[in-house]
Amino acid sequence: MAKSTKRMRLIRKKVSATKGYEVTEGLSLLQNLATAKFVESLDVSVNLGIDSRKSDQNVRGSVVLPHGTGNKVRVIVFSQGENSEIAKQAGADVVGMEDLAEKIKKNEIDFDVVIASPDAMRTVGQLGTILGPRGLMPNPKVGTVTKDVASAVKNAKSGQIRYRNDTNGIIHATIGKVDFSTRQLQENLECLIIALKKNKPSSAKGIFLKKISISTTMGAGISLDLTNLVGST
Repeated sequence: MAKSTKRMRLIRKKVSATKGYEVTEGLSLLQNLATAKFVESLDVSVNLGIDSRKSDQNVRGSVVLPHGTGNKVRVIVFSQGENSEIAKQAGADVVGMEDLAEKIKKNEIDFDVVIASPDAMRTVGQLGTILGPRGLMPNPKVGTVTKDVASAVKNAKSGQIRYRNDTNGIIHATIGKVDFSTRQLQENLECLIIALKKNKPSSAKGIFLKKISISTTMGAGISLDLTNLVGST
């Protein structure tokens, strides 16, 4: 524990808690300070100018990052007939209906994304108490309930992330790994910001993107200067 605390003290000495870093400078700094014994993720927090108590101001959606997240994603699909074969060909790890539901109930299967064709939602519905708390319940708003299961599977496998503001109006997302190039991380970040801007609630007034912070899994966080960030204005 002492070793970890010493490491964090050294990191904090090299970052400013009050400065708004230019995007490439900030990303590069965090990459250089990522000294954990594993490849850390690069995470972003976006403070939105919304009132999360109002349902019409909540922000939820998905976006495919141009360079993915660097994580291997295990995708399961609820579908039947021709769609089940299409899902398998698209790269789904497991496809099924009631048999798949039973595996989930018994905690016999690991997965990161759940996709369902519309005709499978009656089966998926019985898993609400399991999938809901984990944020994995299929939803048409994020493209995980769809007739086009092939595209949904391919998107999930190629770096799609889902986002949803928390009770404080903050979006949390992973935009890559520290071993990505700085340019790749910046392009992923800009892609997310553009998606959020497109998803701005019409009832949200004033400044929408209030603050953007980035951090690594085991490192300190820093704030970004939004002036030159594509999509932030």
